Amino acid sequence: MPLPDLYILRHGETVANAEGRMQGGLDSPLTAKGLAQAEAMAELLRGQGLIAGEFDLFSSPQGRALQTAAPIAQALGAEVQPEPRIAEIGMGQWAGLLLSEIAERWPAPTENESVLDFYARAPEGERFDSLWVRTGAFLNSLTRPAVIVTHGFTSRFLRTQVMGCGMDRLGDVPDGQGVIFAFRDGQQTILK
Repeated sequence: MPLPDLYILRHGETVANAEGRMQGGLDSPLTAKGLAQAEAMAELLRGQGLIAGEFDLFSSPQGRALQTAAPIAQALGAEVQPEPRIAEIGMGQWAGLLLSEIAERWPAPTENESVLDFYARAPEGERFDSLWVRTGAFLNSLTRPAVIVTHGFTSRFLRTQVMGCGMDRLGDVPDGQGVIFAFRDGQQTILK
């Protein structure tokens, strides 16, 4: 079954993002920049022709995503629906640590470690196959257009699946904070 039109976005910048700190299941409030990003994304979505009552607004239940979703809900006249299947990947023992602390305690096995390899080796972290299953189940439950406020890594998994690709293509999907990835008929457009 083809997916409806989707707008997938990452929460605005958080204090932890600015500090270089891993969050995973932990939370951190948006910075002033993050709040401005949330407002700007709300304005971008206002211009997309979304009609109140004819689309869903889903958000990860984590505070940083809900904080980002609030101005979007206000701008679009929508109610935020918290959705645990789009929460961020669990980072296990790395949650709350600075990247510099992780590098010191768990050095990278190679000099140019990819972001995917980095996330995959988080001690006691959520496994990729688990995140793939829960994001896929969420996408399969959608019945009408949706705005989806999530997290960087979870967004990558969602967008890879929307484009009909497998996990082997996760590294090809760009990241972005303060941008909206719009999908119509499986084709991606980046709104900024």
